[in-house]
Amino acid sequence: MAAEHVAPEALRVVLADAHPVIRSGLRAVLQAIPDVAVAAEAESFGDTVRAVLMYRPDVVVLDLDLGRRTVTEILRSAPHTRVLVFTMTDEDESVVAALQAGALGYVLKDAPHDSILRAIRGVAAGEAVLGPTVARRLSSLVGCVVPDAGRLSGLTGREHDVLALVAEGLANSAIAQRLGLAPKTISNHLSSIFAKLGVSSRAEAAVRARREGLR
Repeated sequence: MAAEHVAPEALRVVLADAHPVIRSGLRAVLQAIPDVAVAAEAESFGDTVRAVLMYRPDVVVLDLDLGRRTVTEILRSAPHTRVLVFTMTDEDESVVAALQAGALGYVLKDAPHDSILRAIRGVAAGEAVLGPTVARRLSSLVGCVVPDAGRLSGLTGREHDVLALVAEGLANSAIAQRLGLAPKTISNHLSSIFAKLGVSSRAEAAVRARREGLR
């Protein structure tokens, strides 16, 4: 596990992938960005958890081959850290499992460098980010489910508004601006939404919203 000095204001990233060539390639891309710093690299479940505890990164870029359990443990150990899955696997089961585990983004390794960087920044800002291929697959999955807005009947009108904007991928600050509310109020609404829907992440709430017909 390699680490480098990280400026306090930089967006801190941990690269977690079993393949050194993947990590080195991604590190090279990110090192060219002044306000993004690779705090550490990890090649296993244990390395990843230790790096998260030691460096408290903003984002972990994680190969799903390290396991869904890694996502869960990252979020348990450092709730404010975001997880961006970076993998070659776009199978439906893997996408849904990663999002249900709490990953906020999911992009494929063949994505262009600028798309990967945008995904890292978006996830760091609290946005749900899916690569184009993954988004199409997810849309296909939720599109085949008959909408049933009644399942969301326990939400208030304002909570419906907030959830709809979460499903669009907006961050809390953008939702607050759109609805004319304070960011703290949006956070409170999200806590209530998560509890009522029985979900634990924005991505999972967004999937539920789309699956049940909320647009």
